[in-house]
Amino acid sequence: MKKIMAAAIGNCVHVAGVMNFLKYAENEGYATEFLGPAVSIENLIKRVMEEKPDIVGVSYRLTPSAAGPLLDKLKENISRYNLNDIEWLFGGTEPVCEVAKKYDLFSEIFDGSYGDDHTVDFLRGFKNNVLKETYESNIIDRINSKYPRPLLRHHLGLPSLGDTIESVKKIAESKILDVISIAPDQNAQEHFFDMEKADHSLDGAGGAPVRYPDDFRKIYEASRRGNYPILRCYSGTNNVFKFASMLKETINNGWAAIPLCWYNVLDGRGPRDVVSSIRESQKLMRWHAKRNIPVEVNEAHHWSLRDAHDTIGVATAFLAAYNAKRMGVKNYIAQYMLNVPPSISPKMDLAKMLAKIELIESLQDSNFKVYRQVRPGLASFPTDLYAAKGQLASSVYLGMALKPHIVHVVAYCEAHHAAGFDEINESCRIAKGVIKNCMMGLPDMSSDMNVGDRKNELIKEAEYLLESIYRISPNSQDPWSDPEVLAEAIKLGILDAPHLKGNAYAKGTLETKVIDGACFAYDSIEKRVLTEKERVDKILRVQKEDEALIV
Repeated sequence: MKKIMAAAIGNCVHVAGVMNFLKYAENEGYATEFLGPAVSIENLIKRVMEEKPDIVGVSYRLTPSAAGPLLDKLKENISRYNLNDIEWLFGGTEPVCEVAKKYDLFSEIFDGSYGDDHTVDFLRGFKNNVLKETYESNIIDRINSKYPRPLLRHHLGLPSLGDTIESVKKIAESKILDVISIAPDQNAQEHFFDMEKADHSLDGAGGAPVRYPDDFRKIYEASRRGNYPILRCYSGTNNVFKFASMLKETINNGWAAIPLCWYNVLDGRGPRDVVSSIRESQKLMRWHAKRNIPVEVNEAHHWSLRDAHDTIGVATAFLAAYNAKRMGVKNYIAQYMLNVPPSISPKMDLAKMLAKIELIESLQDSNFKVYRQVRPGLASFPTDLYAAKGQLASSVYLGMALKPHIVHVVAYCEAHHAAGFDEINESCRIAKGVIKNCMMGLPDMSSDMNVGDRKNELIKEAEYLLESIYRISPNSQDPWSDPEVLAEAIKLGILDAPHLKGNAYAKGTLETKVIDGACFAYDSIEKRVLTEKERVDKILRVQKEDEALIV
């Protein structure tokens, strides 16, 4: 067992940082000894010579100009007593650390800017006899190395490819993120392999204008520094297998985010019909499963962002996971987007997410493992940037109640302008501050009676919706993964959303209303909430009447 000795030196009595460092060291299996505040260099050296620790950490958090003479004296004593074989570490405020960097004494200097993750990674490197941090190259290993501390993810896609590459470099060097999600512009997602069909007046709209595989390779190369973040990228909406293969070869795509029912004529993001796109998405899930690449099916929030009621959000979250499992996916990343619709209350939002978790994780077995990813809902961010920072912190705090493996940070500025490095850096620091406090111990918000009642209600309602999909397709062997049945459920309105009104490929007649912080199906004529039994049974009754008329 390696031993770490630490002290605040000189006249410094601020020991919170030292104690925090030693706490993490103990958790990582080190023997630790705290010498106390205001320890003189003479006493420090005496104890080091007596105890012979493997690592010594010294801290100073007062005036930078006073740090120099102390470090001069420390350097002189290390040399005099031949203590260079010990690893020396330094911690302090940023200005004091700038002074410490001038001395060739310290294996690492901690100024707090990289957060607790940096401390733990560093300690693990020493414990494993590696004199630098080690970073896992695949998402599951990186999750397992840090949990219960969540990984941080953020998307990045600036209208300029050069600016995107430079921002990736800065993010990697800053070590603020574990995962960078590359956001290509819509032209890249739809026309990457036939760019002559693209409207180039829209280049850079919605993301980075990546046009060649080498563009992705340059982005990947820019990330090979700092904490070597995992890269991933949005899926294509056309030529999906070529796009997936290219992402695997160029950026070693960390995991695939694949919709089940979207990226087609339903949302206008591609030319595919609904049945074909569902079938192709399933095959794409299987393609990744065969290569042991984790999969996220970003389905439920597409419905909720279009104001579908909470029951549809819960049911489609289950359908997404169910289809991933049926396609052979072993590691499933379930995304829980909070704050949709924006008027949902935190209490009812938590209940909805707990209902999703219960249904999704009922599918877990030895061949299907679920990892939780939470994120703020983009539509909930106000344009007032100060209020938006509060919304970011509030959403991350609520998400931590779900014990996530990944926190997908959304920059506070996104409702105002696209995030560059500065905004991403600030947003991640806000999120890390919230996460650090939450890791100290949260109250069990799931035990709230209203949360539990709403969760159980949503599970019951979602199960009725899911059962109704069987009722529209008695001859299908597996209606929940049958593309034609799922497309029919959309056409009939069993799966529906108010924003689909007028869409030729959906019913678009669903009305919803937020009442007491929860989103319900609503009858605007009778002015009342509809149960799922009432809503679905009416749809199926009309279907039977229409079929009778045809006969």
